[in-house]
Formats: sequence, C-alpha cells, structure tokens
Amino acid sequence: MTFAKSDPGNGRPVGPAVDPKSAREPGAIKLIGRYGSVERLDASRHSADLWDAVQGYDDVWTYMSYGPFPDAATFSTWLVGREQLEDPFSYAVLDTHAHALGIATLREIRPAMRVIEIGHIVYSPELQHTPLATEAQYLLARYVFETLGYRRYEWRCNALNRRSYRAALRFGFTFEGVFRQDMIVKGRNRDTAWFAMLDHEWPRARAAFEKWLEPQNFDGGGRQRLRLEEIRNAL
Repeated sequence: MTFAKSDPGNGRPVGPAVDPKSAREPGAIKLIGRYGSVERLDASRHSADLWDAVQGYDDVWTYMSYGPFPDAATFSTWLVGREQLEDPFSYAVLDTHAHALGIATLREIRPAMRVIEIGHIVYSPELQHTPLATEAQYLLARYVFETLGYRRYEWRCNALNRRSYRAALRFGFTFEGVFRQDMIVKGRNRDTAWFAMLDHEWPRARAAFEKWLEPQNFDGGGRQRLRLEEIRNAL
C-alpha cells in the first residue's frame, strides 16, 4: 500500500518521493534458462519453427487482434513486420534444441514512468503447460525488473480469456480491475482485465519461480509436485 505524504507547501496529500531516473528500453538480449531460452525474434531463423508449431491450431489466435494465418508465406510476412517493431519488442521462446515454440513481447514501453507490459503471448500447444512456458515468464520478468529497472510490470487480457486471466494470477500478478468496452477486436467488443506486478513484489515472485523450476519439483513423468501458487503462498 502507498501511504500519502503531505505537501509542505499546502498540506495536501501527495505520494511518496520516487527516484526520477528512467528505465532502459528492451534490447536484443538472450535470456538462458534451464529448460530453454528467450531471444529477440528473428523471422529469418524462427519463422519455419514457429509455423510448424502453430499451424492447424487456430485457437491460439482466438484472443489476438491478428491471425490465424492461411499459409506459411503469410505468417512469415507478418512475422517480419513484428520483428521490425520496437514497441512491441518481440522475443521468441526456444527449447533446449533452439527450436522456436512461441512468442512473447514487451510492449507499452514507458521508460520515464518505469512501466512496461508483457503481452502478445503466443504459445504453441507444444509449449503450453511445460516448465519452459513458465520459465520464459520468469526470465522476462527478471530482465524487466533487475536489468531494465522497471517498477511496474503489467499484464492485460480479454476479460473472457480465462486462461490468460488464470495465468496472470498464477505468475504472481495482482488483478486490478476491468476496463469495459476498452477495444474492438476482430469486430467484437473487448472488455480488458488489468493485472500488475510491482518491483517490491518481485523478490517474492522470483523466489517462488526459482523453487518451482527446480528439477526436484517434477516427478518422473514431468508432472509438478507443488503448484507455483502453493510455493509463493508459503514464502
């Protein structure tokens, strides 16, 4: 909770003082984990893998403002355009064999306010519900808070997208409310659910991520022994 201070000039309540330094913008860095890695999207290297991973699975695009794509060429052209954007800044999620299985972006980048958002997350079925799917979120959050210096990390999704809603809570974001009639996407109304994680909340979230990702948290079949929320709540 943020406690109000009083302005010495007029006695009105004001927020606590904050270091005005700016955060850094995302860059073409490679983030290496135990189960895979995250690196800047490169259409020339990642397009074929990503198309193989998502083709035929049109439901991964349901809540996106783009997709599904009719063929590899159209998908590749779209991917080239995404690579060229600085906001959103796109990353590919790779397995230990350097096969690209998904995309995530850092977007709505406001370095002066030290606010940034994780969004445009496209996880192929092969990536979904795997340790790497969670590890990619951990790697990006650590990069945002510890390397780039942001103080607020946002997550937004269609309020009807229950998977994204649950994922945000699972990763340690706090639900902040719904913006009604926020967008028109593919000709349909979108109410947007807002979540955020703050810099002082990150150490606890980081500790939970790291404990969950330990190999001993998975049985011989790769099933988790403790849920991420259970670990975080116990800290």
